Amino acid sequence: MATDAALRPLAPGPLLRIGCGALTVDIAPQAGGRLAQVAFDGVDWLVGHDAGHAATIAWGSYPMLPWAGRVRHGRFDFRGRHCQLPVDLGAHAIHGIGLGLPWQVEEQAPTRAVLALRLPEDVRWPFGGSARQCIEAGERRLRLTLTLDAGTQAMPAVLGWHPWFQKPDTLDFRPDRYYPRDAEGIVQLPLRDPPPGPWDDCFVNREPVLLRRGGQCLRLSSDCDHWVVYDEAAHATCVEPQSGPPDAFNLGLARVLEPGETLSAGFLWEW
Repeated sequence: MATDAALRPLAPGPLLRIGCGALTVDIAPQAGGRLAQVAFDGVDWLVGHDAGHAATIAWGSYPMLPWAGRVRHGRFDFRGRHCQLPVDLGAHAIHGIGLGLPWQVEEQAPTRAVLALRLPEDVRWPFGGSARQCIEAGERRLRLTLTLDAGTQAMPAVLGWHPWFQKPDTLDFRPDRYYPRDAEGIVQLPLRDPPPGPWDDCFVNREPVLLRRGGQCLRLSSDCDHWVVYDEAAHATCVEPQSGPPDAFNLGLARVLEPGETLSAGFLWEW
C-alpha cells in the first residue's frame, strides 16, 4: 500500500544564498539540494516553503534523479533483474530520490555553489552512483548543471529539474509532440500532436519557454529535449526539462550508464 511519502512535509533547513546584481538564489542543501527561492529585482519566482505548500514534491525547484516523473508501480526490469522501487505517490514511484535527501555542499562562493549526493545502494535505488549539481548566478541569468555518475554497477538513468514557478501571467510554450497518458496517468507511445492546455503532460520540445510575471520575462532553455508542463494548479506552473520522459525505464527511453559513465544536462534561466 502506498504511503504517499512524497506528500510529507519537508522543511528547508539552513539556507545558502548566492547572487549577482539583481538576482538572489536561496539554496536548501538539506531539503533535496533544491532552490528554495529565486528572486530577480525583488520579484520572487518560486513557490516557497512558507506558501502553504510544504509537501516534499510541491515547493521550490529540485533536481530529479536517477529518474524523473513516475515509474509505473515502481517496477522495471534492467538486464534481467527485476527492480521494485518504493511507491511514494499513489500507486507509483515519483521524481527520483534526490529531492528528499540532504546534499553535501562541496563549494560555496558569492555567485556559485556546488552540491554533491551519493546515491544509496539499497531498496530505494539498488544501483548506487553519485550526483553533483552546480548552481551559478550571473547578472541576468541562472545556470544549473546536473551530473549523474554510475558507480560500480551499470544503471538506467534519467535526470531533470522540477521548478514550481509562481503562477505566471503568460506561458509561451510551443512543443513539437507529446506523450499521451493512459488510465493510470502514465505516459505511453506513440507520440501525438500536442493538445490544447491546460496540461499535466510530457512533451518533446527544443525551443525556449517564456514565462511573464510581475513585469518581467523569464526565458528557460535546456539541452534536454523532454519537458513536462503542469499548469492545472491555480497557484503555480511547473516547467520541467528532463533527459527522458516519465516511466522511461519501462518505455526503453532511459540512458544506460555503464560503470563509471556520466549523464549531464544544463538548464538556463535568463531575464
